[in-house]
Amino acid sequence: MRRVARNGLGIAAALLTIAAAHSPQWRWNLLAGMAPPPVPIDNPMSAAKVELGRRLFYEADLSIDGTMSCGTCHSQKHAFADDNRTRPGVYGDPGRRNVPGLANVGYAARLTWADPRLTSLELQVAVPVLGEHPVEMGMKGKEAEIARRLASDSCYIRMFQTAFPEVNGAIDMTTVAKALAAFERTMLAFDTPFDRSRRGRADAMIPAARRGAELFFGRADCASCHGGPNFTDDGFHALEVPTRGTDRGLGEVTGIASDDGKFRTPGLRNVALTAPYMHDGESPTLIDAVRHHRTVASIERLSEPDIADLVAFLRALTDQRFITDPQFALPMKACGKKL
Repeated sequence: MRRVARNGLGIAAALLTIAAAHSPQWRWNLLAGMAPPPVPIDNPMSAAKVELGRRLFYEADLSIDGTMSCGTCHSQKHAFADDNRTRPGVYGDPGRRNVPGLANVGYAARLTWADPRLTSLELQVAVPVLGEHPVEMGMKGKEAEIARRLASDSCYIRMFQTAFPEVNGAIDMTTVAKALAAFERTMLAFDTPFDRSRRGRADAMIPAARRGAELFFGRADCASCHGGPNFTDDGFHALEVPTRGTDRGLGEVTGIASDDGKFRTPGLRNVALTAPYMHDGESPTLIDAVRHHRTVASIERLSEPDIADLVAFLRALTDQRFITDPQFALPMKACGKKL
């Protein structure tokens, strides 16, 4: 019997209102004036592809021993992050970096902590499934085994045929990656107290959060890196120079010494749910993370009350629908039957 990892919950899409942007067979539920995430021309959105991607997101047969799925590390209750500093792979190898949350990942220009070459969700799929540094799901060189496992399920055969008629329902790493990427693009999180405040709900944020917003966009200058609708510039920055033997970050990829210690600026939507923080999970709480920035970035002008207000603002970036909508959790049925 096919094994499905059920300890994770999946990528979510906020059910927002007002206006909708359209693509073939898919309707984006977006706020007025908001553009949908960019979609590659060779992987157009469709309801069938998203449904398949959702099932694959929780498919443990994408790992060598059938114990790990994407949802194992990306848990819905943690905004599709993980509450461990790092997560071991199928062989127990320690993880290298903290598991990021996936809110609005479809808009991201950079998709890992420190590799600028991975600029599409389709390419990123290979990191957990096929990667060796470290081993996560352990399927390097086993791509044909993935196809064999999925093709042994008649429901999967039907789902791939419906999602990918242009390639006659081919089951391979290309179509697996495309389906997963399509599902991940539905992960929208724009219904927060901060967003409601911007839409004219003066009471949407508590006073401390309003003070924190003034600090964030003003004196603390957090928005210089955490700017834009997703609170990230998608750039690589170093808060501190790594010591010998520690993670080089961007420098590991570029080979340039001045890139050592640089990591991608994480987006802050749902950040209150994605603890621990920093690329290595060294900061267990939001307060710790803000204090860490104050220390290494020399923002000494921030007092402890200031930090408390900043944390209140960061909590106001939480989209509760994103973490509770059952239609983005582990599917209980496929092809009209219970899984």
